[in-house]
Amino acid sequence: MAISDNIQTIRQNIPDGVKLVAVSKYHGIEAIREAYNEKQRIFGESRMQEISQKHSLLPNDIEWHFIGHLQTNKVKAIIPYTHTIHSVDSWKLLSEIEKQASAINKRVCCLLEIHIAKEDSKYGFTFDSCRKFLSELSWQECKWAYIGGLMGMASNIEDENQIRNEFKSLKTFFDELKDKYFATDKNFCEISMGMSDDYNIAIEEGSTMVRIGSSIFGPHEY
Repeated sequence: MAISDNIQTIRQNIPDGVKLVAVSKYHGIEAIREAYNEKQRIFGESRMQEISQKHSLLPNDIEWHFIGHLQTNKVKAIIPYTHTIHSVDSWKLLSEIEKQASAINKRVCCLLEIHIAKEDSKYGFTFDSCRKFLSELSWQECKWAYIGGLMGMASNIEDENQIRNEFKSLKTFFDELKDKYFATDKNFCEISMGMSDDYNIAIEEGSTMVRIGSSIFGPHEY
């Protein structure tokens, strides 16, 4: 199926209020342009060099999301054109985003990455380390890098019950943090969870943002 058909099919499965992040990493400009022509405006990238190149070649109204593991020394390069960073997993990273965003007077949405999978290879805060990070309140000093919600990846397994429970745990944790720290903060509203193989389960468990790549673009181009 064509990219345009894939996007239409996925949109039919996504309720109003759930954002579709088209994960365009490893795919070329023409593939992104085809999705753009279907009115897709949010795209997800995971490498600094790739997002830098694509940003300069594509329309200015694209909302670029950085979804990969982000090193602090790469922050400065991506801040000028990045709307949301899905992978904030330390105070060191958040403070660097704040520093670079403040230098150009740009607000950047930061999602705290939470490790919900039963896999050591995933990055992110544990529930307890995130509680500790928030309780220290340093993040409240940030004026440009604001915490907009949470992101998590479920285990890459066949067991739908485990996947569902992992997503459920992220939604429960989101509610806990919303109640304790962000009750009056309308910016803290996103739960980024769900990819090509599990986004329907994620939506059922409260996802507000799904990150879908292969079901839109097919296998990697390079």
